[in-house]
Amino acid sequence: MKSHRRRSLFRSLPRLAAGAAVCSLFLAASPPAQGATLSADATTILRLRQSPQDQDLYPLYQYLHLSGTTEEKNGAVSYQMGGWGRVDLWDRSSDEGTNGDLQYGYLSWRANRNNLQFSAGRQFVTEGLACEHLDGLYLKSDLAAGFTGSLFAGEPVTTVAPGFRGGDILYGGRLAHSLPGWYTLGVSALKSDANGDELREEEGIDLWLTPLAGLDVDGRSTYDSATGGWMEHAYTAGYAVSDRLKVSAQVSKINYRDYFHHVTTSALSLTNGLLDPDEELLKVGGSVGYLVNTGLAVTGEYQRYEYEIAGHANYFGAKANFNLPSGVGAGAALYRMDGEGARLNYTQLRAWGTRKFGPIDLTVDFYDVLFDGEINGRKNTFSLSGAAGYEVGSRLRVAADLDFLRSIDSDHEVRGLVKVIYAFDWPRRGKQ
Repeated sequence: MKSHRRRSLFRSLPRLAAGAAVCSLFLAASPPAQGATLSADATTILRLRQSPQDQDLYPLYQYLHLSGTTEEKNGAVSYQMGGWGRVDLWDRSSDEGTNGDLQYGYLSWRANRNNLQFSAGRQFVTEGLACEHLDGLYLKSDLAAGFTGSLFAGEPVTTVAPGFRGGDILYGGRLAHSLPGWYTLGVSALKSDANGDELREEEGIDLWLTPLAGLDVDGRSTYDSATGGWMEHAYTAGYAVSDRLKVSAQVSKINYRDYFHHVTTSALSLTNGLLDPDEELLKVGGSVGYLVNTGLAVTGEYQRYEYEIAGHANYFGAKANFNLPSGVGAGAALYRMDGEGARLNYTQLRAWGTRKFGPIDLTVDFYDVLFDGEINGRKNTFSLSGAAGYEVGSRLRVAADLDFLRSIDSDHEVRGLVKVIYAFDWPRRGKQ
């Protein structure tokens, strides 16, 4: 899952950041300088399952995350790096027996004034309408009179098939104004080009406001200039009636042709036939949550889905969570989907429980979907999961999961997972 585009300056930035992080491991053998910290965690996961083609799939994954910070007189310099690798121990789970990727790797400087931040490398940028994964630069700072500004530019990181035009460069920014305790209003835009051709051109507004005590309203509207249509409107309002009772309402509208016009994930591409570009969705709903006591909370929810092509559906139900300080927890949920078509008429049931015994924790989770009619000859699908974890001191955790599933496509499937998590860090040391 790598983009196959020409080499650029931006592509070298994450390598520089990752190199700095790796070098820090060698430097960790000596005491860090005054105000310097270094931390990391490594997760090893072995998955065990058998495919419908009777393949024995045992992929072994290794995740590594590193971070370090050095406090300076005028601010702090830090770096972050995270990546993963996979090797198949038996039958291949993909065309290649190995795979891996650098998820993020960047250097960052934060000043002590104006919340000034500058980052370079492979990073995730979330600014207004932008939620991007890119190799590039990011700058953000407070301005005068309550304004905040941010800019970003880089090469998009894509997770689609080779040959996909993710763009040679993506750039944009956001300008926002805030009145603390009252509102924040932002306007943002981004643009992406490839070989001189425009791929994306989007603009949007986002807001957060609290006109009354206990009332929060937030949302966004996004427009696609390339298609000439609104991609999305999504707004949520939440009100705390009391310390125990909270209510919320949501409304959103999505136009598929505009919203999925250009994506960086193959599953969401309009060209794969899974999504109808002429589809439109209006979703309206709300929830009510009540804290019965310090250990028990109940929530009721309702969602109305109105599809232009697929038809309409109502989704509603309730769930309850029970937790004690001693480490005992349990919950149950019951939901109903009433829609058009066999796949949109079903009842969902779920029950789960947890228990902690000192360093040991156990979890059981059961999930069942009961269809009104048969789908592929089945009236229901379900999964039963069990998990156990053991804390070996404060830095090492070992866990295992075992899942038994039945779907509309298979009689049964057993999946297993073994996970080892190790965390290590170097707190502030050196001369005082």
